[in-house]
Amino acid sequence: MTSFGDLVSSVDVVEAMETIIHKVHRTPLKQSATLNAFVGANVFLKMENLQKTGSFKVRGAMNKVMSLSHEEAEQGIVAASAGNHAQGVALAATMREARSKIFMPKRTPSSKVAATKHYGAATVITGDTYQETYEFALQEVEKTGATYIHAFDDPKVIAGQGTIALEMLQQNHDLEMIFVPVGGGGLLSGMALAVKAMNPSIKMIGVQALGAPATYERFNGNHSYCKHAHTIADGILVKEPGKQTYPIIRKYVDEMVTVTDEEIAYAIMFMLQREKMLVEGAGAAALAAILCNKFSIQNRNIGCVISGGNADPNKIQSYRELSKSTMKVHHIG
Repeated sequence: MTSFGDLVSSVDVVEAMETIIHKVHRTPLKQSATLNAFVGANVFLKMENLQKTGSFKVRGAMNKVMSLSHEEAEQGIVAASAGNHAQGVALAATMREARSKIFMPKRTPSSKVAATKHYGAATVITGDTYQETYEFALQEVEKTGATYIHAFDDPKVIAGQGTIALEMLQQNHDLEMIFVPVGGGGLLSGMALAVKAMNPSIKMIGVQALGAPATYERFNGNHSYCKHAHTIADGILVKEPGKQTYPIIRKYVDEMVTVTDEEIAYAIMFMLQREKMLVEGAGAAALAAILCNKFSIQNRNIGCVISGGNADPNKIQSYRELSKSTMKVHHIG
């Protein structure tokens, strides 16, 4: 393994793997004959929707929490999140026997609050926006001396997410291209570091929602701030690229593409109808890019991260309606 001298290196990803290997699931890398036939390529789906807590986020949270000193763990752990990061931190803290307090915006679905409590965290519902919630969490850190765990802008979190790439390349060393969903960039940056150290010829493709395209825009030279972001993929609804993740993405990622909400809904329905799995919007984003021909993949071995499965079953009908126009274009029903 080479080290690139960045804030995070591929060595950190290998160390993260050693730290979390017995604490998280090694998720399947599976194929779908139907999908392969539709897109004319060999697609391998990394099923992080089957991960503990239903999302890849537990990997980064686990690596960070397990890296804390005894004294730091004693002081407690704080995070701000409306979803998967909250649950990942809660579980990791419980496994470390550390107290955790998760600040969640008022709009957070009650099911996600309940899941976070189930994993052992105290929850505080406060703030009309994520930014307000985040500021309340930082006040708690200042007051108590607890450790704040960022959802993506943290070297240990980035390294933990990168372990997905190590697993994928162990499960199939013939991959030529990997599609990864992007919000704040923790997953893509960690995976890109690991992949380029092991096999620089593998192309890394970041996939962002068109309604929240901050990383895509910066990657393509537009540095304007994304004031209004909206997408059904709430797991990747981030208004600006991560300060620590973006330089890694700039350096090691080959291409960035965007997908519309209609295309994401189409990918959700594809997984439900063909694979009998309900995945969340962010989890379906990378697959949407493959299904909707955002990049030439003919006859290639393609990796695709299905990053999470914490979707609201009540929204299936709206996903079905939203996906209809895309289904007509691609003739898949």
